[in-house]
Amino acid sequence: MDLAKLTMMELRGVLRKGKATSVDVVEAIRDAVAERDPRVGGYIGLDFETALAEARTADAKLPMGGIPVAIKDLINVNGQPCSCGSRMLAGTYRSPYDATVIRKLREAGAIPLGRTNMDEFAMGSSTENSGIQLTRNPWDLDRSPGGSSGGAAAVVAADMALASLGSDTGGSIRQPASFCGVVGLKPTYGRVSRYGVVAFASSLDQIGPITKTVEDAALLLGVIAGEDPKDSTTLRAPVPDYVKGLGADLKGMRVGLPKEYFIGGTAPGVRAAVDAGIRKLEELGAELVEVSLPHTEPAVAVYYILATAEASANLARFDGVRYGHRAENVNDLAEHYRKSRSEGFGAEVKRRIILGTYVLSSGYHDQYYTRAQQVRTLIRRDFEEVFAKVDIIASPASPTTAFRIGELANDPLHMYLADVFTIAANLGGICGLSIPCGFSESMPVGMQLLGPALGEGAILKAAHAYEKATEWHKQRPNP
Repeated sequence: MDLAKLTMMELRGVLRKGKATSVDVVEAIRDAVAERDPRVGGYIGLDFETALAEARTADAKLPMGGIPVAIKDLINVNGQPCSCGSRMLAGTYRSPYDATVIRKLREAGAIPLGRTNMDEFAMGSSTENSGIQLTRNPWDLDRSPGGSSGGAAAVVAADMALASLGSDTGGSIRQPASFCGVVGLKPTYGRVSRYGVVAFASSLDQIGPITKTVEDAALLLGVIAGEDPKDSTTLRAPVPDYVKGLGADLKGMRVGLPKEYFIGGTAPGVRAAVDAGIRKLEELGAELVEVSLPHTEPAVAVYYILATAEASANLARFDGVRYGHRAENVNDLAEHYRKSRSEGFGAEVKRRIILGTYVLSSGYHDQYYTRAQQVRTLIRRDFEEVFAKVDIIASPASPTTAFRIGELANDPLHMYLADVFTIAANLGGICGLSIPCGFSESMPVGMQLLGPALGEGAILKAAHAYEKATEWHKQRPNP
């Protein structure tokens, strides 16, 4: 039995029956990483000694007792480096505390294991913007794993992690999950605490699970969700047992098909796989309803105004004074700021800081930022009106399968447009997931299911029913 290839729910049964120990699991992950990660490059930090020490005292009776979980490198874990995939923090910052999601993992018995690679400060859709290393898609090492949680998705797909935590600001969990053939869930804004998570865009960021199955995603979400007094944006709402909510059929469930999401530009193979997935939902009892989200077209522009504005403000703290990269041989404070930030930040982060500063500047604030906020309200209202008619929405997660590394590196606009199906969910504050639904040219395709605010139960239920009726989630790469 290869413990690294099990799902979390399978492993939980193995551990509770005493057929293996948590130490065995950590050692199996260590062997898998040694074998495959030199080619994939999903991890940028690993501390097996600490993980083994925690494994020796693990309590299998707890919900996730003894189960290792990989952590995206913008989530603070006490005593571990947190570089956010950036030269600005690499080698200079070690976290003095646990993020709330890490505290909750520990309370459930899980073991944080490994720092996964990412686009620098979560700004990107390919993980090529990492200032640390390149991560490759385990299905095809010449292709991108997606981003910004590319490392988190790649290590799960390659059986180098049982599950991982990623972050999603405009699709950064769902798109890499689609590219790597795993399940990725972005919770409702405020469903999961952001305390201890390095911010990119504070009104959009959300932490969520990347897993091998829907049941695992339900388990992990139930552990990390909930109100947190350390994060005033968390929602005061009870956390249901998402695992118990799985298993029912889809009779009576209304699935909306937004006409704006089924447009030209989607690769034929992706469209065919998603169409087949939607037909399967119908076979399982769901009712298909055509709907409209009329403000989809400006969503990408709205996102890149608001997200960059918030990034400009959030990244102002990285000035080389208190922590982070500090330039040498400077003559005054202005030169210190300029050189430290220009040396520490990569090209994409600089691009977004400049754009965000511009849209917030005097004379342009109302023209760009204020108008973008107004259109965001219209996007949110679109979702509210649609969810008054349907229970969930189905669409492609991405218009293409994983692109080749370097293919879009010099075309940031094309890269931004690749997030067309995921961005609106973040602007609307709703939940969404990507589930494997087929292949196109030997690469995985993800079907996106969106639900209303706090509608995670509905999308997990639909995704679980689909997963049980298909075999796509069982296929694994051999990198």
